[in-house]
Amino acid sequence: MIAYSNEWIARGSVLRIARELPRGEFFAGLFTLGCVSGLSSRIIQSVNRLGWADALFNTFEISVIVWISCAAGVSLILRDRTIGVRSSELATGAGFVFLVILPIGPLSWLAVTALSIYVIFSTNVASSRRGAFILLATTVPMLWSRLLFKFFANLILQIDASLVGWILGTHRTGDIVEFADGSGFLAILPACSSLANVSLAFLCWVTVSQLVCHKKSPYDLLWCLMACISVIAVNVTRISVQGLSQWHYATIHGSWGDAVGNTIILGLIVGFSVLGVRRELFQRI
Repeated sequence: MIAYSNEWIARGSVLRIARELPRGEFFAGLFTLGCVSGLSSRIIQSVNRLGWADALFNTFEISVIVWISCAAGVSLILRDRTIGVRSSELATGAGFVFLVILPIGPLSWLAVTALSIYVIFSTNVASSRRGAFILLATTVPMLWSRLLFKFFANLILQIDASLVGWILGTHRTGDIVEFADGSGFLAILPACSSLANVSLAFLCWVTVSQLVCHKKSPYDLLWCLMACISVIAVNVTRISVQGLSQWHYATIHGSWGDAVGNTIILGLIVGFSVLGVRRELFQRI
């Protein structure tokens, strides 16, 4: 009887704390845990593969756009000062924590996806909805584009190879393209795919537009498409230059060549995203 009473007292204390807890702090804490768990698995893999110094230099092989988007999404949700967390949301939070504490990175991003959708449809607070949209978009490059690539890898790589072969004017077989000088063949590997950068362009657009409260416009799709097309163009051009000869491949294919290419891609992604929301951005400045 005493144990039963203690259980009810503890349950009542939890519910009382939940009724006094700001919803923004509750959901921001959950999202922070989910993002940290999802990013940690990638960080560990990067350190094991490259070592601490190179992994840190390469931002643990995670785009700076992802880092900024995670922080931006959580900060927007944290602005919600509405008091009171429902008991059903406590149960949802418990299920979320169970998924993210498992040492499986994709499960964390799956949990972030589900929680983002829940927040979008369950709250009327604008900042929370905007933050949830950003975090939902973050799961695209971290989970969904990778899952899509697993199913359609051959098709995606062949599209890149076709564009490279067309630029070089050489023969293509599957995802293998002949060098322009005929000295060998260039294989386009998954790491060279344009899909990852396209998903980052989409994420950057969502993050920037939500941060500045961008009003929807018929031109939004155009700006987003221009960002996506620009990164495809840079990526295909970079591979094509490597495919000119063995010397070009040895010179460009490396950490510094990747750094230059990624910097150009990042600049184009951010540039087109900022141009698309320039009115709201200038008003804030």
